[in-house]
Amino acid sequence: MILELNNISKTYQNSGVSREVLNNISLQINNAESIAIVGPSGSGKSTLLNIMGLLDNANSGIVKFNGEELNNYNENQLAEIRNKKIGFVFQSHHLLPQLSLLENVLLPLIPEKDKKVKDEATKRAFDLLEKVGLADKSKQFPGQLSGGESQRTAVVRALINNPELILADEPTGSLDQESANQLGDLLCQINKENKIAVVVVTHSLELANKMNKIYRLTNEGLENN
Repeated sequence: MILELNNISKTYQNSGVSREVLNNISLQINNAESIAIVGPSGSGKSTLLNIMGLLDNANSGIVKFNGEELNNYNENQLAEIRNKKIGFVFQSHHLLPQLSLLENVLLPLIPEKDKKVKDEATKRAFDLLEKVGLADKSKQFPGQLSGGESQRTAVVRALINNPELILADEPTGSLDQESANQLGDLLCQINKENKIAVVVVTHSLELANKMNKIYRLTNEGLENN
């Protein structure tokens, strides 16, 4: 099991008013599994994904990654897991406009000091770009890419460190139907061929139905559809 959430609750404070977003949520994600989380706006889907990705902390509950409890990990330890074990894809691709496609893909390697590791990552980047049909655009800038091409670049960036888990938050939300289908198929291909666990938060039932399991998050909790 790669990730386990036990009795996760999250409350936000705003101007002295408390708003409970997640209440006693538990979820287990196995290696090489693909999961979709659906539900109405405001149900806490993105908050749940951020807790899975160690970008946010729960108020209560336990998070385990590869069997290790993370509640007492410091920020540096959590950052290492985020950078080396988890890949993120968001609705907005977050590509830096001043960097080429290849440079954007290699951004997660900035902290790496080992030249051999960086050289291997560059070769891997070209291989991945070839796989998603973007190798011929490696020197272009984000402003020269379509929305679908930018999102495929974001997926390649998420894969560059050989993660064990991909977390995608509304990855097709800003794409046309054809590009959305291509990106959904790409995530499924990655899951099956690379044995990487994939979790997507989405409003698209078409994307959700491509995953092995679908969970619905509501105010009452998380249910397996």
